[in-house]
Amino acid sequence: MNSDDRIIIALDVPNAVLGLNIVNQLGDAVSFYKIGLGMLTGGGMALANELKQDLNKKIFMDLKLFDIGATIERAVKGLTQYNIDFLTVNGDPQVVSAAAQGKKTTDTKILAVTFLTSLDREDLNKNLIKEGSINELVLERSIKAFEAGADGVIASPHEAQMIKGLSEAQGKLIVTPGIRPLGFNSEDQKRVMTPDAALANGADHIVIGRPVIKAKNPHLEIKKILETIETIK
Repeated sequence: MNSDDRIIIALDVPNAVLGLNIVNQLGDAVSFYKIGLGMLTGGGMALANELKQDLNKKIFMDLKLFDIGATIERAVKGLTQYNIDFLTVNGDPQVVSAAAQGKKTTDTKILAVTFLTSLDREDLNKNLIKEGSINELVLERSIKAFEAGADGVIASPHEAQMIKGLSEAQGKLIVTPGIRPLGFNSEDQKRVMTPDAALANGADHIVIGRPVIKAKNPHLEIKKILETIETIK
């Protein structure tokens, strides 16, 4: 089975041993993996390096970095030594700008987080975010992130098509979490879409976690997903 690097599998497990076990089960069917904060203290960077160097996989470090500019710049500069493909930072323009300075001429793509797919307007109210629909605010944050030097944004699949239509989005990436194949519970995600619908709606890459890694047969599950997207170009 050929892999499709539009699909990024989220290794949302506690440690590198469990993560590598999933990678071995999926084999050549998956070429792109996301490693997040949940595994960082469980050998996440070591696993990222092993997958990249030994297994020739693409790596997305989902760290959502947020700090003062100098710290962000140093952190990103250090992380690029691992030759990671994607790295997330908070979508605030000053953070994005510092991250862009940190990556310099490396191939690491800086992805700015707009709003988490686990949030809705009620959550934004609690966080004292200004009025407006999530769609409108995601577009505003995307524009500011692109202008600050982001290589792409993280947004829900519901906003992908609108972002794609921005003049500022030309040549930029749209990566969408909140992906749930038909029949799967949305759990803590609130703005979700199926894999084929998300790609058809403008996503360049889709992130899938629990529906695959918690399946009784992860390899069979990813095969089903690949079949649903093979006609989406």
